[in-house]
Amino acid sequence: MSLILTDEQQDFVAAVRDFCQREAGTREQRDKLTDSFAEPHNVALYQKVADLGWTGIAIPEAYGGAGGGAVDMCLFLEEISYGQLPIGGYAVTQISAGPYEKFGSDAQKEEVLGGIVAGNVEAIAMSEPEAGSDVGALRCQAVRENGHYVINGQKTWISEAHYAEHILLVCRTDATEKKHEGMTMLMVPKDAEGMEIRSIETMGGRVVNDVFFTDVRVPAENLIGAEGGAWMQLMAGLNTERLIIAAQSLGFARRAFDDLLAYVKERRQFGRPIGSFQALAHRIADLGTEVEVCRLLVYDVAQKVDANPGVLLPREASMAKLKVTETGKKAALEGMQMMGGYGYATEYDMERHVRQNLVSTIYGGTSEIQREIIAKTYGL
Repeated sequence: MSLILTDEQQDFVAAVRDFCQREAGTREQRDKLTDSFAEPHNVALYQKVADLGWTGIAIPEAYGGAGGGAVDMCLFLEEISYGQLPIGGYAVTQISAGPYEKFGSDAQKEEVLGGIVAGNVEAIAMSEPEAGSDVGALRCQAVRENGHYVINGQKTWISEAHYAEHILLVCRTDATEKKHEGMTMLMVPKDAEGMEIRSIETMGGRVVNDVFFTDVRVPAENLIGAEGGAWMQLMAGLNTERLIIAAQSLGFARRAFDDLLAYVKERRQFGRPIGSFQALAHRIADLGTEVEVCRLLVYDVAQKVDANPGVLLPREASMAKLKVTETGKKAALEGMQMMGGYGYATEYDMERHVRQNLVSTIYGGTSEIQREIIAKTYGL
């Protein structure tokens, strides 16, 4: 299914592209905004984006958003990623928004979805030291007591928790023989007593965190959806989560490819641009084709989501996540290889593209997990 943008969508893309160029178009700007890439999320810049109404592009109009669909959200994610706009909190905020929109109370929707439109960051906490790909193995526990839930345990690899207004916590409220039962979603405010957030240092800067819960008490009304229903609630959001990551990675892949293309056209060896040598030209041709395939796949899935919002697309969503993140990784690694020493130097963005793209095949479900899901849809 080909993607034909409306005039409004074309204007939107142009506006986002112009904003990215103006605010973060130079390496110097990006260095300053990110403290030399130590902080991939700039709070002041994110507020500018919110003031333009863009953090609410996919939030329902009832909560102040624009009411856009999956295609609109993907267009925005692709452009801010391509433009290297350091607002890393946006993607995980959109992933976190889904359960509130689908299962939250009216009060929770007003607080969280309205807050996202205003510029708040949200985070979701699933992974634990012994529960990564196997989410059903989680042990962080919440016990209902006198109108509250009392939470104890640890979460790890929690993106942007240090900026989040709330942690959407997936925890265990009941021990059952079936590990995917007895899991519950709770809304934990950032100032909850007994919650501690510790940064995990990575080569991508300060993005992920350990989150510790020691007798953290939240009111029972902070329950999201049904007690014990978290697994099905998570499954209901997989289309969106994987599309968000795929659209983000599409922008990253395009940027790595375009930076590489510009370099091989300018860099000369043996009296000619290195891109004119067949050994590189054919690899560029293959890579460009792969990036275009990714674009078509992302927007095909996005249009299917918009056409059938309640239908799960496990095969298509996993294919998008798998293909685009792996292509983004390939684009960055090919870029570093073809640029030689300059691809490794911090003077150029390519080394940053490598650091940014490698992890995309891990978070949100590893490439191996995506292949397992796809294989199962074929009855394997």
